[in-house]
Amino acid sequence: MQLSDELQWRGFVNQMTFADIDDINQPRTFYFGVDPSADSMTIGNLAAAMMVRLFIDYGHEAYLLVGGATGMIGDPDGKKDEREVRRAEDVIHNKQAIIRQYRTLFADRKFEIVDNHDWFQNVNYIEFLHRIGKHVSMTQLLDREFVQARIGEGGSGISYAEFSYSLIQGYDFLHLYREHGVTLQLCGADQWGNSTTGVSLIRKLEAGESHVYSIPLVINKATGKKFGKSEDGAIWLDEAKTSVYKFYQFWLNVDDAGVIDYMKIYTTLDQPTIEAVAENHAINPGARSAQKVLAREVTDIVHGEKRREAVERVTEVLFGGANIASLSDEDMRVLAQEIPTVSAGGSVIEALVSTGAVSSNGEARRMIRSGAISVNGQKITEDQPAEARSLIKKGKNTFVLVTQ
Repeated sequence: MQLSDELQWRGFVNQMTFADIDDINQPRTFYFGVDPSADSMTIGNLAAAMMVRLFIDYGHEAYLLVGGATGMIGDPDGKKDEREVRRAEDVIHNKQAIIRQYRTLFADRKFEIVDNHDWFQNVNYIEFLHRIGKHVSMTQLLDREFVQARIGEGGSGISYAEFSYSLIQGYDFLHLYREHGVTLQLCGADQWGNSTTGVSLIRKLEAGESHVYSIPLVINKATGKKFGKSEDGAIWLDEAKTSVYKFYQFWLNVDDAGVIDYMKIYTTLDQPTIEAVAENHAINPGARSAQKVLAREVTDIVHGEKRREAVERVTEVLFGGANIASLSDEDMRVLAQEIPTVSAGGSVIEALVSTGAVSSNGEARRMIRSGAISVNGQKITEDQPAEARSLIKKGKNTFVLVTQ
C-alpha cells in the first residue's frame, strides 16, 4: 500500500492542489502548524496529527510549526466575532504546551519544530508590505466566506489584524520554502484559504511549485455535526483539561455508526486488523468491542499504555463488577479525580448526603431499604460505617469513594 492508498482508505482526503493524488507518493518536505490559541490541542488537531504521522512514516520530511506570531492574532475563519487580544505571556505558555504535545504525538519519529515568531519578530512593517503585501490580492481575501459574513449586513465586523491573518500564514509557507525547501503544507479543511495564499506567494516571488493537502472535518455520523465534543465541551489532549479517564470514556462511548471510521483516523491499526474488529463488532454490537479497541489505541497514543491501563481498571471497578481492592494507590488517585470522595469515619448515609448523592438522611434510608445502595458491590440493608477504600454506589451511575 502506498501513501495515497492509505490516505484514501483512512478517509484523509479532502482538497489538494495536486492534479493526481498519486503525486503525493513522491517524498517531499512539508510543514504542519498549530496556533497556540490554548494550552492544549484537541482531538480535532489529533486527527490532522495522525495524518501527519502517516506522511512521516512514508518518508516525507516534517517541519512542525507552532504559531508564536499568528497565535497573537488568531485565525478569524469560523469565528462570528473578533477574538480577544492575547497577552504575550499567555501565548508563550500555550506555545510551550503545544511543543510538549508535538513531542508526545510524534515520539520516535523524525521532525523539526519551528516557531513563526522567530522570523516575524524582526520584520519591518513597511518592507513586509512592499515585498509581500503587494503580491496578495485584496479581492482574494475579500472573497473569503467568513470575511463576507463578518463585513456583511448583521456581521460583527473584522479588524485589520484578523483580516491580515491569511497574509501572515501565507508568508510562513514562503519562508519555509526559502529556508528549508518546504514544498507542501498539510492542514485542516478550515485552513485551505490561508494555505493557498502561501502557494500563490511562492509562485509569484520564487516561480516555485508548492502544494497544499487538507484533511476533511471529522463528522459525527449519528448527529451530522462536527465530531470531537462532549457535553462538557472540547476533548483536550492535556489531562489537566480532560482527564485520562474522561478521555478514555469519550472514545468508549462513541456511536456504532462512526466507530470504525474513527478507528481508521485516530489509530495506527492496519487494514486487516480494523476489518477484523469491524467484523467482530457487527456480530454483537452490544459488547462494544470496537469501542474498547478504539479507546485503548487512542489513549495509548496520547497518554501512554500505563495511564490507559489504570483507567481501564477503574472502569472495571465502576461498571464491570471488579473489586475495588484490586486497585493500586495510583489507580485510587485516578478514581478520586472522577467521583465525589469522603474521608473514612462517618456512615454510608452521611457519605451519601454530604456528597449530594441524596438530598436527605430520610431519602438515603429509603434507598437502602429498597436495595438501591451497595458498598463494594454488595447491597446493604441498613446503615453502616463508611470504611476506607470502599466504593458506595447508588443506582447504576452514582458513586462515592471513601478514602483514608
